[in-house]
Amino acid sequence: MPGIDECLLEVMKLPGARGAAVVDWTSGLALGTIGESPNGDHEATAAETAEVARMAAEQPAFARLSPADGGPPPAEAPGPPVEDVIVTTRDGYHMLRFVETTFDSSVFVHLWLNRSEGNLALARMRLGELAERLVLA
Repeated sequence: MPGIDECLLEVMKLPGARGAAVVDWTSGLALGTIGESPNGDHEATAAETAEVARMAAEQPAFARLSPADGGPPPAEAPGPPVEDVIVTTRDGYHMLRFVETTFDSSVFVHLWLNRSEGNLALARMRLGELAERLVLA
């Protein structure tokens, strides 16, 4: 099972990968980074992507509701409220993949792909596999 550094090294092997980070979306802190950052500052990018992740995870339109919140019972075991978020820009893709953890599941992997070189479907599948195996200590 890979740790943060190993996970980020694997992510950068994806075609078109420009940069990646493991981020805590409650604090906006980068737990690990690799490659380039879209705005040149990994810490600022972590804080900005954490805002997007937090919005998706906390909005009832996207996050599954628990029975206590008036929603149906979840079909599977509790985990991250959202699986992933994909933002498409003119020159790239940004994928935020939520990671299920034994504590509060407030971590995601942010992958930045070059649009002309990246394969979004492959990246989504591979990032999902890595997120399932990621060990946070």
